[in-house]
Amino acid sequence: MSYARTYEASQLDPARFWAKAAEGIDWFIPYELVLDDTRRPFYRWFSGGVMNTCYNALDRHVAGGRAEQIALIYDSPMTGQVQSITYGELLERVALFAGALRNLGVEKGDRVIIYMPMVPEAVVAMLACARIGAVHSVVFGGFAAKELATRIDDAQPTVIVAASCGLEPGKTVAYKPLLDEAIAISAHGPEACIILQRPELEANLIESRDVTWEQAIEGAEPTECVAVMATDPLYILYTSGTTGVPKGVVRDNGGHAVALNWSMRNVYGVEPGDTFWAASDVGWVVGHSYIVYGPLLAGCTSVLFEGKPVGTPDPGTFWRVIAEHNVKVLFTAPTAFRAIKRDDPTGSYLANYDLSGFKALFLAGERCDPDTLNWASEKLGVPVLDHWWQTETGWAVAGNPLGIELLGVKPGSAGVPIPGYRVDVVDDEGTIVPPGEIGSVVIRLPMPPGTLPTLWNNEAGYESSYLSRYPGYYLTGDAGFKDADGYISIMSRIDDIINVAGHRLSTGGMEEILADHPDVAECAVIGVDDDLKGQVPIGFVVLKSGVNRDHSEIVAELVAAVRERIGPVAAFKQATVVARLPKTRSGKILRSTMQKIAEAQSWSVPATIDDPVILEEIGEALSTIGYPKV
Repeated sequence: MSYARTYEASQLDPARFWAKAAEGIDWFIPYELVLDDTRRPFYRWFSGGVMNTCYNALDRHVAGGRAEQIALIYDSPMTGQVQSITYGELLERVALFAGALRNLGVEKGDRVIIYMPMVPEAVVAMLACARIGAVHSVVFGGFAAKELATRIDDAQPTVIVAASCGLEPGKTVAYKPLLDEAIAISAHGPEACIILQRPELEANLIESRDVTWEQAIEGAEPTECVAVMATDPLYILYTSGTTGVPKGVVRDNGGHAVALNWSMRNVYGVEPGDTFWAASDVGWVVGHSYIVYGPLLAGCTSVLFEGKPVGTPDPGTFWRVIAEHNVKVLFTAPTAFRAIKRDDPTGSYLANYDLSGFKALFLAGERCDPDTLNWASEKLGVPVLDHWWQTETGWAVAGNPLGIELLGVKPGSAGVPIPGYRVDVVDDEGTIVPPGEIGSVVIRLPMPPGTLPTLWNNEAGYESSYLSRYPGYYLTGDAGFKDADGYISIMSRIDDIINVAGHRLSTGGMEEILADHPDVAECAVIGVDDDLKGQVPIGFVVLKSGVNRDHSEIVAELVAAVRERIGPVAAFKQATVVARLPKTRSGKILRSTMQKIAEAQSWSVPATIDDPVILEEIGEALSTIGYPKV
């Protein structure tokens, strides 16, 4: 079936469409209602259905003859390990660890916080929670103690599962002191902590509270799957950058399993037995959806990679992993490819590896500039497909559905709406704007299965944050436009639309122009207050490796390019060359913090930043062009 017909079917009769998709999941008791709209705008999917996500990810595949198939490949340049775990082996580990959690008092509905690096035990812990109906909340390993404490207080876990340390290029990050501090300053302490002792740095244990992973499983018995309602929560995932009262996105069991299983074949074009690699982290939504649950629900082999796109050891690391493990589809962030392009502009490392089994690259996490997309497409010779989604949606809202029909690629666009989603672009009054005009990107309710049904213990917050601004719609918080063909371009967050002398302009559009410059590896544009024009843009650019030209010449060329392609109305007159851009650990550029520095506003180091020293460098760079203004 073509994309157009599939999309139309999802819109004309959503219940029938998703009932068909639900046939791909094993149900203990069939659902009574596909779409429950009795509490609008709080919609639920597959009400009355009883199932278990872990059963669908592991047990049914083992029972169906896949016990010897590789489920998980752990590839760690940080430790030099490569480990393959079959479906049968992973099921044994998960069932045993589920028994360990049971021994520590974890029951159906209890919460378990998981604070771990990219190791197989993190996946085991997540699936073990799902197996017994516990609700896991994964917190990115190495997250600051204060931020971890807010999540402990909100989720109130019975048990916390953590590792002694995480590994970064050139350093070891001790997790246990951060965990101990977080528990000390939180109002709710867990009953027990399970600590995975890594040989690179073992942790000191608190005798009355902590047990090692080995001690926890030593006296445990393998545990069978617990039946849960489709509408029961599977996990809580706190949105990155949360301060104050945390915002815990809830994912349910039934809709989540149906949507992710459907997406593997229809969005990503992979089949059972194929190897799929999401180069992310289990602490982020991509790791939840497409390292752990999606590939395993679909019977694929998933790659768990503990490393970086460059520096572990070189810009050819991604090509090595693809070649060695016969990866069919890679999903990563554009920032990873910008780093590779920066360190290896000619793509010379590609010649060392056989990528004949590689079929497609998907990019998400932030807008992919056309220059990066075109570079990857030229070097790899496979479809390079940007797509767009959020922690809240759990899976793709817009993209190029490879498994349905490969559509034309428009660099700079995230693609077309994925079946199940109705995406509109509206103005401040909620009126749909004409094609090509920037506005607020919204999704018409009800959203499809797999998206958030609510926030943890905060239904009112869910409604006020996402549903009240435009009644009948979910507010994405992103700004962009749809073209005449229905392709969606996400330009920035709503807050990143700047008003220059009364003209609404997208910083993302300016970044696209800067990224086109042959010397630029990556860039960012922010808007800063201006007495005359209201706001004016400032650009930050990181140059490609080996570029030795005078920086003032490059900046002059960038200013001229923006003037030529957008016009004088953009008022783009200042840019500065920096060694690196400040980013979260998931790769998002901290534009709002950069803006505060430029405007001499009060700011603090975000908990999600990869290296706080970068912000000092940004301040120094801004001072060379007269910011903040005195």
